[in-house]
Parts: sequence; structure tokens; C-alpha cells
Amino acid sequence: MVKEFDVIVIGAGPGGYIAAIRAAQLGFSVACVEEWTNPQGKRVLGGTCLNVGCIPSKALLASSEEFEKILHHAIDHGITTSNVKIDVAKMLARKDGIVNKMTGGIEYLFKKNKITWLKGHGKLIAKNDVGYQIDVSSDEVTESVSSKYVIIATGSKSRHLSGIVVDNKLISDNEGGLSFESVPKNLGVIGAGVIGLELGSVWRRLGADVTILEAMPKFLSAADEGIAKEAAKLFKKQGLKIEMGVKIDAVTTDKDSVTISYTTIDDKEQTLVVDRLIVSVGRVPNTENLGLGNIGLGVDERGFIDVDACCRTKLPNVYAIGDVVRGPMLAHKAEDEGVLVAEVIAGQQPHIDYNCVPWVIYTSPEIAWVGKTEQQLKAEGRAYNTGQFPFMANGRALGMGSSDGFVKVLADANTDEILGAHIIGLNASDLIAEVVVAMEFKAASEDIARICHPHPSLSEVVREAALGVENRSLNM
Repeated sequence: MVKEFDVIVIGAGPGGYIAAIRAAQLGFSVACVEEWTNPQGKRVLGGTCLNVGCIPSKALLASSEEFEKILHHAIDHGITTSNVKIDVAKMLARKDGIVNKMTGGIEYLFKKNKITWLKGHGKLIAKNDVGYQIDVSSDEVTESVSSKYVIIATGSKSRHLSGIVVDNKLISDNEGGLSFESVPKNLGVIGAGVIGLELGSVWRRLGADVTILEAMPKFLSAADEGIAKEAAKLFKKQGLKIEMGVKIDAVTTDKDSVTISYTTIDDKEQTLVVDRLIVSVGRVPNTENLGLGNIGLGVDERGFIDVDACCRTKLPNVYAIGDVVRGPMLAHKAEDEGVLVAEVIAGQQPHIDYNCVPWVIYTSPEIAWVGKTEQQLKAEGRAYNTGQFPFMANGRALGMGSSDGFVKVLADANTDEILGAHIIGLNASDLIAEVVVAMEFKAASEDIARICHPHPSLSEVVREAALGVENRSLNM
């Protein structure tokens, strides 16, 4: 007998598992299909983000940052150290332990909310009397289930380059780049985006000589130009070598090294020999082998599913969220879309303001932004005012030994509505949330400027930048 559910979610990454939980909270009978298997052969929830993405990379970033602090900065605090070493195996084990704790936590939440976990690969088969039939295949066994509502949340996978074979040994994508058994002496990274910068930073801190090759002529072109310029300066100071406007001509391997032949932006042919190479040139949606054509649903030329503002596809009661649809490939964006869809199904009227979705790069210092950049406002011809304040004038940042960077707030020249904020500095990922809240409520820069912030704290830098919009910063 075919099991029937109100809602079936395909994919248990941040978008999928959150959609399933919210739908269950709203009283629906819910099933979630997930096929992910960890290196130990166990089926786990959480998708790319929790297993080989956001969570493990942040664990390694934290470990490598602690190592660098002890090695190079403890002396500034009067702490003398000697014979400092990194145990890579133990660092990776810590990372794996965090991943297991998080994925186990989702399994607990599924049980708590009475969500059925269908272990295997989900494929849409046909429309039926209930709504839609989905076959779930695992270990040569296939189970058919049906539901009135379907939420596609299958996420994305690393984009590979033609002619470069990723074996996750000598040449890795983001997944392999999280699991090097030892610190490479020389590491090459193709791609200076979020993943490339984060993984490059991890292994540089641990002792690798890191060279990042990027095809785009401008560094961090999606970020505010002032932030990108400051980041490039700081990363160079740290020892990251970043070459922009590069054309990769060939990548070859031998027993224990990789040779990258490339052409620079000024047409010079160069060769880079490294012990390991990470290819991090973006991600592509996981929309293959889902049986979308069986129900009359297609994808665009890049593999994305077309949806409206509420993540509805062209088919009744079929939704798609996260990395398989338009917009930034961000875990928190997928989570919000998962909540939105569950509430739409329940007859509520939620909304997402995509202009208020923050971006974060977890380098050191961190980079975060929300809303418009200065270059976007100039292109739109919108009159705006700018307030900027450096962390070097903040007592808390100085006390913590992390005073690089600044906060920039952009506000409408006529109404003072906050149009964007850009942060490069310590804990930028946390500080940006205050501005996200302000923008969601259409606040003015004066609203942040007049709010009492704790002293001493890093949050004061946000306030001082807001004060600076009207040229009245108090500590500079």
C-alpha cells in the first residue's frame, strides 16, 4: 500500500529540513527524502551544508585561527609559547564530531516533530489522485509514496571545470579541501569566491603557501568596492597570493604534484606547481535525475527551477526552494524559503525581502553585507549618504587584538532609510544582523545612531558608522 502524506520534501539540507519542521509544526503529515551517506556508510540528514559545507568549514576555520593566534599573536598578550604544532588528524576529528552532533540533532528534531525520514533517492514519477507520486530508491529497493504538496529542496553541487579531473586526492573540490590528511607545502586554489577564500585561509594559517587563481578581473565583485579593496590588502598582508583575470590553460598531475598552466591578465604565460589543488568555481543546482519531466516540470539553461515570489513552480502544489531556484546560494536564504513555503501551504501570507538577505565570508577578518553596494546605488542614480567607522578606533576591538577593517552604512540622502551596510572586521557575521533587522523595518540610519549600544563592544562600530551618515561620529 502506498503511503500518503500531506507534504513531502525532497532533500534534507537547511532548506529542506527546516521546511519539513515548519510544515509539521503547522499540523501537516510530513515526510522528507534524503539519500546522503557519510564516510562511515551511515545515512545522515543535513545535506551539503552540515556534512561538507558550512559547518565543517567553519570548524576548520576556527581551529586554524586558534593555531595562528597561538603561533603569532599570543606574544602580544604576554603569552610565551614554544614548540607549537598542529595535529591535523585531531583537528579533522573535531570537525567530524561537530558534524555528527549537528546531523544527529536534526534526526532528533524529525522524531520530535513526527516527520518520516524516507532514506534514499527521491524521484517524481507522476501526478495521481492524491497529488504526486514519488519513488524513493535505496539499496535496490524502491518505495512509492504520495503527497498533495511537494517541496523540492535538493540543493547544489560543486561546479567542475572541463578537463580537470577532481579525485579529491591531488585535485579536490570543496569537499576534498576539508579533509587533507596533512598540510600541503604548496596549495593552489582556482576561484577567489567565498569557498576559495575560506579554504585557502584555513590551510595558509596552518602553514601552506597558498596561491589563488581567479578568472574574474575584479576581486569580490559582488561586494562593495571599498570592502573588496580592504579585503585584498589584508589578505595580501596575511600571505594569501591572489591573481585576478587568470585564464587556466591546462592542469596536469603526476604522482604527488599538480601543475597549473595559466595566462595572466596581461597575457603572460605562467606555470604553478603545487602539492594540492582545490577547484572552487561555484556551484550548480541538483536538478538532475529528479523526474521533473515526468510531471511536466522543466529547468532553465543553467539547471534552475523557475518559481514565483512564494517559490511556487508552474505546477499546482509543487514548490522549489534554496539552491535550485533563483537568488543567492545561501543556507539561511534556503531556510527562510522553507518556512515561507510551509506557511503558504497553510494559507498564511509570509514574505521574504531578498534585499535583506545578508552575505558572509568567514575569513579573518570576516566580511558581511546586506542591501545595496555603493556601486549599485551609483548605477541606479540614487542619492545617498555614507557613514564609515574603523575598528581601530574601538576599544573592544583593540583589546581583542583584532582592529582591522571598518563598518560602512549607506542611507538615502532624502529619507535617511538604510539602503545597505558593509562590514569587514571581527565578528562581522554577527554585527550585520542588527542592520538586517533595521532594514526589514525600513529604519533610518538615525534609528541605529540613537539606540544605546553596550560599551565597550564591537557593536559600537555599527552605531558610529550610522552616526557618520550625518557626519556626527563621536569617537573619530
